[in-house]
Amino acid sequence: MSTTQSAHSEVSAAGRPDAAPSQGAGSGPATPAPGEKPSAPPRFILYLDGPAYAQTLRQLTLWTHHVLLPVYGREVTSQSPWCSVWWEHPEAVAQLHGLWLAWGDLTGPGSDMTGPAIWHRDYMSSVMDTLRDPQGPFAGCKPGMHRPKEKPVVEAMDPFGPPPPPPPPSPWS
Repeated sequence: MSTTQSAHSEVSAAGRPDAAPSQGAGSGPATPAPGEKPSAPPRFILYLDGPAYAQTLRQLTLWTHHVLLPVYGREVTSQSPWCSVWWEHPEAVAQLHGLWLAWGDLTGPGSDMTGPAIWHRDYMSSVMDTLRDPQGPFAGCKPGMHRPKEKPVVEAMDPFGPPPPPPPPSPWS
């Protein structure tokens, strides 16, 4: 099997967040045997770590590169940036994972026929607009050039200590 065929079969299985790569093209979770509990719904990626995070990110990457971007990836401009290493932006990972979970829920076997339209209307456009906004997580990234986003500075404060004093009155009040 070629690398392309292997990636295609993996993304087909990874098209649904609850599908393991070995389950076959487009299949959902296997029906539990009598006496077995159904599998738990997928956990949000920000709650995962270690191998569970790596496996989920791999499936998300396959879906993003083989489903989302070929269909919905528009030209990269300064007004509509995209980062070629999007997985290094935690906000992008979180947004895309939520989009992928909604995709699996609304387009998989057993979903309503209006699911894809709902996914487009309620999820895809808002997530892609947020990610591709000039002030969004990819601000400063250009094709072939990743720029880590600066985190907001937060003053260290004892969360169990007394509240901070109120700001001084404005001289213009």
